[in-house]
Amino acid sequence: MRLLAVALVLLGSLAATTPVVAAPAAETGGRHEVSYDRYSLMVDGERVMLWSGEFHYFRLPSPELWRDILEKIRAAGFTGVSLYFHWGYHSPSPGVYDFTGVRDVDRLLRMADELGLYVVARPGPYINAETSGGGFPAWLKTVEGRARSSDPGYRAAYTEWLGHLNPIIARHQVSRGGSVIAYNVENEYAVNVDAAYMEDLQRQARDAGIDVPIVHNNCCGGNLANWSSGKGAVQIPGVDDYPQSFDCHNPDAWGPWGDGVTRRLRDDAPVYAAEYQAGAIDLNNAGYDKCRELTGPSYMKVFYKNNAIASGATMFGYYMTFGGTSWGWLPQPNDVYTSYDYGSAITESRQLTAKYDEFKRQGYFMTTVAPLTKTDAATAPVPADPAVLARARANPDTGTQFVLVRQADLAGAADLSTTLDWTTPDGRYQVPVRVNGRDAKILVAGYDLGGQRLAWSSSEVLTHVTVSGRDVAVLYGRDGEQGSTVLRYDSAPTVQVLDGEVRHSYEDGDLRLDYRHTGLARVLVTGGGRQPLLLMLGTDETAARFWRQDTSAGPVLVRGASLVRSAEVRGDRLALRADTDRASDVEVFAPVRHLTVGGRPVPVRRTPSGSLLGSLPGPEQVRLPALTNWRHRAEPPGFDESGWTTADKTTTASPIKPKTLPVLYADEYGHHNGNVWYRGRFTATGAEKTVSVNAITGRRGIYLVWLNGRYLGSAPGGTQADSEPVNPDPGRGDFAVPEGLLSAGQQATLTVLVENMGHNDDWTADDVRHKQPRGLFGVAVEGSTAPISWQIRGSLPTDGERGPMNTGGLYGERAGWHLPGDGGGWQNTPGELTPGVSWYRTTFRLDLPRGHDVSLGLRFDDTTDRDYRVLVFVNGWNMGQYLNGVGPQREFVLPAGVLRDHNTLTFAVISTEAAQGDPGPVSLVTLGNHRTGAGADREPRR
Repeated sequence: MRLLAVALVLLGSLAATTPVVAAPAAETGGRHEVSYDRYSLMVDGERVMLWSGEFHYFRLPSPELWRDILEKIRAAGFTGVSLYFHWGYHSPSPGVYDFTGVRDVDRLLRMADELGLYVVARPGPYINAETSGGGFPAWLKTVEGRARSSDPGYRAAYTEWLGHLNPIIARHQVSRGGSVIAYNVENEYAVNVDAAYMEDLQRQARDAGIDVPIVHNNCCGGNLANWSSGKGAVQIPGVDDYPQSFDCHNPDAWGPWGDGVTRRLRDDAPVYAAEYQAGAIDLNNAGYDKCRELTGPSYMKVFYKNNAIASGATMFGYYMTFGGTSWGWLPQPNDVYTSYDYGSAITESRQLTAKYDEFKRQGYFMTTVAPLTKTDAATAPVPADPAVLARARANPDTGTQFVLVRQADLAGAADLSTTLDWTTPDGRYQVPVRVNGRDAKILVAGYDLGGQRLAWSSSEVLTHVTVSGRDVAVLYGRDGEQGSTVLRYDSAPTVQVLDGEVRHSYEDGDLRLDYRHTGLARVLVTGGGRQPLLLMLGTDETAARFWRQDTSAGPVLVRGASLVRSAEVRGDRLALRADTDRASDVEVFAPVRHLTVGGRPVPVRRTPSGSLLGSLPGPEQVRLPALTNWRHRAEPPGFDESGWTTADKTTTASPIKPKTLPVLYADEYGHHNGNVWYRGRFTATGAEKTVSVNAITGRRGIYLVWLNGRYLGSAPGGTQADSEPVNPDPGRGDFAVPEGLLSAGQQATLTVLVENMGHNDDWTADDVRHKQPRGLFGVAVEGSTAPISWQIRGSLPTDGERGPMNTGGLYGERAGWHLPGDGGGWQNTPGELTPGVSWYRTTFRLDLPRGHDVSLGLRFDDTTDRDYRVLVFVNGWNMGQYLNGVGPQREFVLPAGVLRDHNTLTFAVISTEAAQGDPGPVSLVTLGNHRTGAGADREPRR
């Protein structure tokens, strides 16, 4: 039976209402059935709002902090997390795979299982993600056959990858008691497509036991493939949408790439916003704070709400929710630098932002109000002012209506007040609304809010819970705006305004409340034939102070704290794990009489609202050491005779052929990351005039040239070459040979240091992009016809803890100068910057307050225009590259786990000129400080 179902899936003809066959239950969880129809995913027949955020484990090299990010995602109301799996991060060479330490994805999925977060697993094989090679291992560049196709060479490679990964994903599926609810094949596979390849990816997944729905994230629209039908079709096709584009220099831009409404691609599957813009890459060095502004709360209100009501989507993936750090040689150089903060809701240093607050406001609503999981387009109420737009959806079973209100002009900035002529399930009403500038509201009518009947409200619903037989609900609106709410009762209820100014009246079964959104008003309603209701009416800001947590005794509400990670009812006590960034009140709405936070009792008193109120202390002060006592050592060009390999290849799998032979592409010799040294020897004539070099490094890369130990200069490397001779001179540099340097008949040594900034992606699936070479593309010596005998020395991938993308081929990296421990040879007096490579080292001790989550960074404050770059090693971990005077990044996040009590900070400095001084000043900075209830104290490694 299962084989038949799988066959039907691969033919694209499996009926969408057919449940995916559940696999045998895992030992750690129960058996569940995942199915879907045109409205939503379902688990055991219960509809699911998949509200998920993207997180890249490979951009946080500290598994101890993965749980922190997942808890923050869950606390914002997300029900799921979207996870790319990075092939190149796990495979340094063909047949070699590592799933330990920072690559332990089984541990990652166990965390998601434990936290109850659904997972959309995205194993590629290609992921893009602005990471080197788009997630492909660099060794794939030397494999014959076009990548992202059914060519035999590529198929053998990806079969090997999926053969290792798919079984890990399979055992964490919802059907086996785990968290994986969907499996995403490929990524934005819209051009140069191969249906046989898509079929084979799905077949391999099914053969490995993947039984959850298979999905795909289509992009770019038009006539490009979306895999909704025909050969290679998936069960649930999704859409990627980035309506704000990526012009962070222009944060006031508004929808340059469209209105962001997700298309329905199949009538028998849910609408899936697979990747919806939640930040931006910083293409033009504006800085990620500008990207956060470009995609800030106003954009989120208008575009996310407009999309939800216009499309009826119930599956969402927001890219990114936490961006992280492209540490080591993870960045794809043409789009990003070390930081992958992405302007996300959770910053690179794991801090929560105003975007996080907006995600929480929307997420709580989307995942609280169950009728949203099944809606059809409905007739919208008519605004009295045509400058205001209303769109509507309704649940066909409950009749609940959802009305989007925004300006008809998506980018409109006027302050508009009007009324809606709204026929609700409970009657026809004239509903006052205000849309001030770039704002949008989703209003609800005909909703059974716990034991209450909400006829309509011009305020938005945050969430509601039922505690000890009483409904507790939070509604909100923008500060200063008027609000009205109508609730239905059999008879006149008793209304008591506990806080704030709220007018109330009762007529014909309608209790109407009118108020201005300011602070937090509280209204207690009893009688009228319904159970009691505590209605809290707040602003955007006060709504963001609430946290909803599920417990075995039902959901509870918490107000206060900077983060509530979890809640547990233990008898008459509520045990919270919560963080504070300042001293604050904490208020809980739960069926208890006592409160503990982080295992410590908190004195509380009962309030007129029936809640418990206490106070929490803020964090202790953090004192950081100064970075002093630097030591220095130099790495002369071509230093040492060991480790060189003869470079004599005459052919390459790349469609891009070199300008001169032999082939000197670094990947051809197994050197895939970072800097590569070249040494070429030839017999001089004495008439040599110029050394002409072509090198391809990727954006921001450079190379340096020496002849017989004399520094000739440097040049920027090329970003790409072409398979046709359109660009014959990528990264061209011409270097004059000093007069008298070479003598006829004597051996000359040409030494070149080439920086590989990372590998191109393969978005076009054409191999010309993917197989762009790195390293020397061609070398010629004017005035000499003597052949050059080449050697190459590059990365030595032997670091099992940090992996092959941590280091390149500098001699100091190969010799372990970046690692903790002295090793000898360091001078106590720092040296001057000289052309080439210089190493600097110091140590420091951290004494951070216990029970705190302190985020630290390293800041460069050099204001000179000296041309140098720094590889930053912390306890041997390459946490990024600082380019003096280039790009916006001056701060580098140093995560707990990489940091220890005692730390070694090492710089590998590549300078293109002689300059006074070392690469200072640099300092440690505090990027966040919270007293935490995360459980055991996060102690640095020792």
